[in-house]
Amino acid sequence: MIRAKARLLPLFLAAGLAACSSASQYPSLAYRPVERMTPVAPDPSDAPLPLPPASADLVSRIDGILASAKQADGTFATRRPIAERAVAAAGSARGSDAWLSAQVAVSALQASRDPALAALAELDTMYADARDAAPTQESPSAKSIDAARQQVQAQVNAQDEVVSALDARLGT
Repeated sequence: MIRAKARLLPLFLAAGLAACSSASQYPSLAYRPVERMTPVAPDPSDAPLPLPPASADLVSRIDGILASAKQADGTFATRRPIAERAVAAAGSARGSDAWLSAQVAVSALQASRDPALAALAELDTMYADARDAAPTQESPSAKSIDAARQQVQAQVNAQDEVVSALDARLGT
C-alpha cells in the first residue's frame, strides 16, 4: 500500500508544479504613465468652508442641561452644611453613632451631585458627537457645548474637593 503511494507521489508533484507555471507573458515591470506623474496636493491657502452656527435647538438643550446642573449645585450647597456639622460632631470615634450619621450625611451630599454628573456625561456625549460631525475644525456647536462642559466640570471639581475633604476628616 505504501509502495503504491510512493510510486504515485512523483506524478502528483509533477502535476502540481505544472499547474503553477504558465506559458503566457508576464506583465512588464517598467514604470507606467500614472506612476510617472507628480502627485498634486491640495492648495493649503484654500480656507475651509465656515461651519453653520449652533442651532436654536442645541442652545436650548444646553441651557436645560446647565439648569439641571445648577439645580444640583443648589441641592449640594443646601446639604453641605448638614454634612459638615455631622462630620464635625463625629470626631475621631470611628464606628460610633455620630460617625455613622456623618457617613450618611456625606453619602446624601454625594447623591445630590448625581444630576450634575449626568449633565456632564450628556455634555461629553454631545461634544464627542459634534466633533465627529466636523473632525477637522471645531464647529460653533462644539464650541458652545465645550463652554457648557467646562462650566459643569468646574462645578463638579469643586464638589469633588468638598467631598474629599469631608471623607478625609472622617478617615475614610
